[in-house]
Amino acid sequence: MRIRFGCEMGYDFAYPTPMIVRLTAHPSRFARSTEPDRLAIGPETPHEVFIDDFGNRCCRLVAPAGAVTLSVEGWLDDDGDLDPVVPHAIQHPIEDLPLEALPFLVASRYCESDLLSNEAWRLFGDVPPGWARAQAVCDWVHGHISFGYGYSNVDRTAADALAVGRGVCRDYAHLFVAFCRGLNMPTRYCTGYLSFIGEPEPHAPGDFAAWTEVYLGGAWHVFDPRNNAPRRGRILVARGRDAADVPLTHTFGSNVLTKFRVWAEEEAEIETSVG
Repeated sequence: MRIRFGCEMGYDFAYPTPMIVRLTAHPSRFARSTEPDRLAIGPETPHEVFIDDFGNRCCRLVAPAGAVTLSVEGWLDDDGDLDPVVPHAIQHPIEDLPLEALPFLVASRYCESDLLSNEAWRLFGDVPPGWARAQAVCDWVHGHISFGYGYSNVDRTAADALAVGRGVCRDYAHLFVAFCRGLNMPTRYCTGYLSFIGEPEPHAPGDFAAWTEVYLGGAWHVFDPRNNAPRRGRILVARGRDAADVPLTHTFGSNVLTKFRVWAEEEAEIETSVG
């Protein structure tokens, strides 16, 4: 299966403004010799591509004053399989975890696992450790938070999401991450393109999505508390401790967002609809 994906984001800047941008596919999603997508900047602007401390592909630039458009267009080959479900995946003792997993055990800006640990053990301490416990957390968070784009709040933490019971996908992810870390399961925050391939109509408008990965059974596994169901065509852009590590665009100055469009679709479907 071949997936066409990308985005177009428009900004209006009052003065030249530095930016760090994460909008292109994560290096783990393509061969080292092939980049499936590139960031285009209009008007053409000098920029630098680099890999951050979490292994994400980033772009640094100074956006000129006035209207600026960031756009990505790419194609990726995908096996078309749903996110794997591995019920036998075990939870590792902390002393047996690989070093790479340890940073994802502790509290971070939006995921106060230290504050929520007691509540996590109260809710899920009786569930067998491993996949069953992670899935129980996913089920609970999915049911506890009410979704709505109007509920978006960039300052909301996991503890806030627990208290108010509403939010957007990042709030689901933050609460799930905080609970899992409080239960001694390494968990990282992910953001990227999420397709509606294989999903029933009608589809919501294209958007970026937040989900999570939990280290169980010697590997990282996807859990998506917002949708709480395996999906196809997930295209990772960035992963970190929480949303503070992986903003899609980080602007070091005021601006107005004037355009926002995201897509991730099976190429064959696009050709059929055009014909």
